[in-house]
Amino acid sequence: MILSRAQYGQISRYLERLRPNRQGLKLLMEQFPSQSQSTLLSIFSLEYQKRMKRTHARHHTTEACETYYQRYLSGVMNNAAAPVLFELANEMDLAPSLMARIVLEKFLQEREQIMPSKPVINGMLRDPSQIPDRVLANQVYQCTVNDSCYGPLVDCIKHAIGQEHEILLREKLQRKGLSFLDEDQLRAKGYDKTPDIILEVPVDLDLD
Repeated sequence: MILSRAQYGQISRYLERLRPNRQGLKLLMEQFPSQSQSTLLSIFSLEYQKRMKRTHARHHTTEACETYYQRYLSGVMNNAAAPVLFELANEMDLAPSLMARIVLEKFLQEREQIMPSKPVINGMLRDPSQIPDRVLANQVYQCTVNDSCYGPLVDCIKHAIGQEHEILLREKLQRKGLSFLDEDQLRAKGYDKTPDIILEVPVDLDLD
């Protein structure tokens, strides 16, 4: 089904009132039942990535990060079982995984007295059991599993889809009897850039 510019604009405007979490995606699908789930998910992800890029600087000032961290501490002190971090992300219109990253960085910085490295942060976001605080680990987990646009769960889904498409592409080329090199073969040959597939012999396509 072809999506017109007007339809895209209608969906985009509706997205402005939603939040970048699974509940927001569910509401979007309920509002536009005639559109496929994959189409709505693509638009949802694209528009929120644009939104997060526009507001990135505002959320990552020293003052903002400190405010979020203090609000998190105050929230879990009142009720450690409540989804404090997730609700704070929704209130601030920030992707839950991005809010989790900000608070986790601040927590580790105060605990270790040094800025944590990116691999350490990424590892803890992928596996919150590594976080040396059970309450924060649970809060981070709630954020990552409810985020439809960012975070390790979304990255895994995107990687799996990419792998599936690569397999389908190789199978189609093999059925056509075309000679090609895949990403692993190119990497073994020492190529700096490794696209999914390179045809060893150019082919002529008749698009008429």
